[in-house]
Amino acid sequence: MESRCIITHTTYQDWPAVLMESTALRITIIPELGGKIVSLENVLTGKEWIVGTGARPLAKVEHGSDFLAADMSGWDECFPTVAACTYPLEGANFGQLMPDHGDVWSIPWEVSFEEQDALVCKVVGRALPYELTRTIRFESDQQLRFEYTVRNLSSETLAAFWLAHPQFVATANTRIMLPGATKQVRCVYGGGLLQQGELYDWPETVMDGSKLRLDTIGPSSAKDARKFYIDGAVDEGWTGLYEQDSEDYLKLEWDAESVPYLGIWIDEGLCNEQAVCALEPCNGYYDSLTEAVGRDKLLRIAPHSESEWHLSVKLGSGPMNTK
Repeated sequence: MESRCIITHTTYQDWPAVLMESTALRITIIPELGGKIVSLENVLTGKEWIVGTGARPLAKVEHGSDFLAADMSGWDECFPTVAACTYPLEGANFGQLMPDHGDVWSIPWEVSFEEQDALVCKVVGRALPYELTRTIRFESDQQLRFEYTVRNLSSETLAAFWLAHPQFVATANTRIMLPGATKQVRCVYGGGLLQQGELYDWPETVMDGSKLRLDTIGPSSAKDARKFYIDGAVDEGWTGLYEQDSEDYLKLEWDAESVPYLGIWIDEGLCNEQAVCALEPCNGYYDSLTEAVGRDKLLRIAPHSESEWHLSVKLGSGPMNTK
């Protein structure tokens, strides 16, 4: 179903921004700040899903900065790694530093409107020779489609991966939704409660004889965090957040063949002053490019070739379709 989309230039906290809106959904992007998405709002209910800056100013940081030194808000794209590391493949790029949370979140993106009713943002990498393009368009009044293309600009095969890092607002009523076939998750950062590397039953596990819900997020006063991955490749390409009181929901959907992995980051005031949950579809496993190369779970882009994938974002209210 086609949607009528209005695209306008605006400002957000004094930064030049682009607003895309339908009758049901509104999204705001700041190209200069790494293509950061600073607002994702359900117009019909007034629900804002994206975490704001809080006490930190929305500010540009130097390329290669530690991610925690930035404003800790919004939806950022991570490429070609998440954890800082050095490029592991032999060749012209061997040993090159791969910045924390990747290259592109701290580089200004170029914006164009070369396609009708779509916003096209492009960025050329600095750590590695590539160009990443993200095109956003409406699939329906309630649903966006993000189309990604990465082009290898070099004469060597490029090892890399992408991970979405949307910091979503989390409350005591937020429930993390995963495909029904998910029975266990792998913990890759345990914080104060869990053990890194362990498998835990989902959505409820037992710790020291007590039941612990893994699909909920505690308050920011907990000063804790944890991260999971569905262990290995996903069977179904979707995840979501559901507000049990208001029945607002957010659902991400993708092709599981081109985006085979899913991370879940829960921050209860440890890194961010607010409680957040980041649902992180990705095509590398996991977090560090070095780790992903060792596991051979990543993109390998041939010289002067492209790799493509997409992600759909739906906002709604009421019962959430979990198929």
